[in-house]
Amino acid sequence: MNPKKAPWYFLLLLILAGESVFILPFVLSRVFRPIVLEAFDLDNLQLGICFSIYGIVALVSYLFGGPLADKFPPRKLIATSLWMTALGGFVYAAFPSFTVLKILYGYWGFTTIFLFWAPMIKATRVWGGSTSQGKAFGFLDGGRGLVGALFGTMGVLVFSIFLTSEVSEASIPESKAAFRQVILISSGMIILVGILVWFFMKLDSKTEEELKVDKITFSQIKRVLRLPAVWLLMIIILCAYVGYKITDVFSLYAQDVMKYDPVESAKVGTFLLFIRPIIGVIIGVLADRWQTTVLLFVSFIISFFGALLFALGFVSGSATLLFLISILIVASGVYAARCLYFAVMEKGRIPLELTGTAVGLISLIGYTPDIFAGPVMGFLLDGSKGIAGHQQVFWMLAVFSLIGGIAAWWYSKIYTK
Repeated sequence: MNPKKAPWYFLLLLILAGESVFILPFVLSRVFRPIVLEAFDLDNLQLGICFSIYGIVALVSYLFGGPLADKFPPRKLIATSLWMTALGGFVYAAFPSFTVLKILYGYWGFTTIFLFWAPMIKATRVWGGSTSQGKAFGFLDGGRGLVGALFGTMGVLVFSIFLTSEVSEASIPESKAAFRQVILISSGMIILVGILVWFFMKLDSKTEEELKVDKITFSQIKRVLRLPAVWLLMIIILCAYVGYKITDVFSLYAQDVMKYDPVESAKVGTFLLFIRPIIGVIIGVLADRWQTTVLLFVSFIISFFGALLFALGFVSGSATLLFLISILIVASGVYAARCLYFAVMEKGRIPLELTGTAVGLISLIGYTPDIFAGPVMGFLLDGSKGIAGHQQVFWMLAVFSLIGGIAAWWYSKIYTK
């Protein structure tokens, strides 16, 4: 199947939506992790439990939301997902108890995945066609990184404006009041993106009909499960996603090990977000000229060696330049893998019209780090204070990068021909 190529603004709206939907549950806590822990009176393990509950709900949502993407137009599903996610932001801004926060993360696990994830991947495959999958997914993830970086920068700016005292002297109530404004402004912008998607992210009626499957049957599911690409992508995405989850600790590393203040550590998180679009553009340019499967293997090798720099204790409070270089190495490998793991679906001969079903099945295993990565990282960080806990987290990254590299090498061996 080779449907008519969607216009450029179709991908732009996918990029805007693709990161906006995750701003509230993930990006704000990545940029403002020390402030989130303080404002909600949480430790690292409790925050990890919230992420785990999100992951459990998301796991079910991947499975049942995948076939849904093969039956309905992407724009309607994506816009509804954005609006429902933004509503949760108003609960988040009230700084609820730990119990309510766990329920909220479960709600976000449904709103950001069931109606959103598979439609986004399928719509990106449609935009890329048969010849530009690397460009499509590279620009999608790079663009999402840019949107996340801009949201992060905006968040730091808004936080600084509404903070009534010096950062080092600010009380917990003052920090909470400033962070509340960050949450509310982010929620409003997510609602706006949903409106744009609903009215402008349209495909022509003939293409929409071609991409629809009236009924998902068990034989179609078996057809997808017989593909080696599906099973290898489960492993590849699981390993790559562990790496992505571990990038959440860089702002905390800046505070615990490098001794940065909360705003400086938030800037480290934002710096990390700006690396992602650069990597996305580079991958978008290279991937359709070179073998996407080979680039995927190389990305795991890069993240493996970057992880060793932290795991072996080379990056300490006196090595500021090495800290930034090491972040750049790890992030380059992790973000490159994110750009590429769905871009290789075309080479794996996964049918376009069954993309939603395939993504649902792959994600069922591939995104299980949403369940276990947060609690494991929280346990390691809280169990060994200072640099020791962070070293253990980066050993975890090194192991998963090695396993992901082996799976990517095998995928390349099968499908490069």
